[in-house]
Amino acid sequence: MASDESLAYYGGQAVIEGVMMRGTDSWAVAVRRPSGEIYLERHATSDLPKRVRVWRLPLLRGMFALVDALRVGTRALTISANQSVEDDEQLSTREFGGGLLLALAAFIGVFVVLPNLGLAPLRVAVGDGVVYHLIEGIIRVAIFLGYLAAIARISDIRRTFSYHGAEHQTIAAWEHGDTLDPSVIGRYSTKHVRCGTNFLVMVMLIAIVVYSVAGALLPPPSDGMLAGIAYHVALRIALLPLVAGLAYEGLRLGAGRDNRLVRGLMKPGLWLQYITTRPSEPNMVEVAIRAFEAVAPADQLAGRVPSDLGSPVVWGPDDSVASRTMDRPVETTSDPAREPTSGA
Repeated sequence: MASDESLAYYGGQAVIEGVMMRGTDSWAVAVRRPSGEIYLERHATSDLPKRVRVWRLPLLRGMFALVDALRVGTRALTISANQSVEDDEQLSTREFGGGLLLALAAFIGVFVVLPNLGLAPLRVAVGDGVVYHLIEGIIRVAIFLGYLAAIARISDIRRTFSYHGAEHQTIAAWEHGDTLDPSVIGRYSTKHVRCGTNFLVMVMLIAIVVYSVAGALLPPPSDGMLAGIAYHVALRIALLPLVAGLAYEGLRLGAGRDNRLVRGLMKPGLWLQYITTRPSEPNMVEVAIRAFEAVAPADQLAGRVPSDLGSPVVWGPDDSVASRTMDRPVETTSDPAREPTSGA
């Protein structure tokens, strides 16, 4: 991300009935409550890379970015899960944390253990070299696509994908210099080249190369099927930070560039967004605008956001740098009685 705010690349993610937006020094999550009002919460981003030089070095900065994105994303999901339901349906910190641990275990089981378990009987025929890693990577991609296609049929997930589209449209309108008005934003595509799906696609492709090289440098044991499975699973988990760091550097090289190579590398991620994004509704775009408005510099917002978007905004906690240097971007109402009960 550029240090100059005028060159800053904004990002975010869809959450439950809302959107999280991330700026240069703060991130904010806006959630549509059952009552119709928009709950808005803003926090400072981590300044660790500014304080500790090692986390600004190539590869290491990508590893930090992955961990930090997971931290912020988890907290944003926690907030949205509690603000999008009635008070008596909110989850406790322990309940939400337990659900995340189960989800992590399921992820490792489905995307790491299962492909290698399925390939174990074929190790004698294909070996443990490039062919093995190529087949395993293709299986992982197939599982991932099948998983996305399956959950896209769930109505709640489809709504989240629509919020994902609203996030992309809002950022695109901003980057094209347009007014952040739902009627204007709705004309933009829900596809965006800096989407996290591009990162996932790059991770999957780079993983094949990294695991193949690592397997050649450190051959697997030859004393049984279980030992071989354990080796391949451990190799993938241990090298995931390196794979993520390389993928981050690849996206960083492509950011702001428009040539045939970059467009070709971005194509798979854009195709995948036909599944992970859906057309948004004006009320979803309004939520995305509020989240974006909370992280963009106030002087750049002047004249680019309608004075009244319709829905009342209720502010929760605000520990961002912006809260100490400028007024909140919209007329607000404090709601300390309903602050989130959990957070990362």
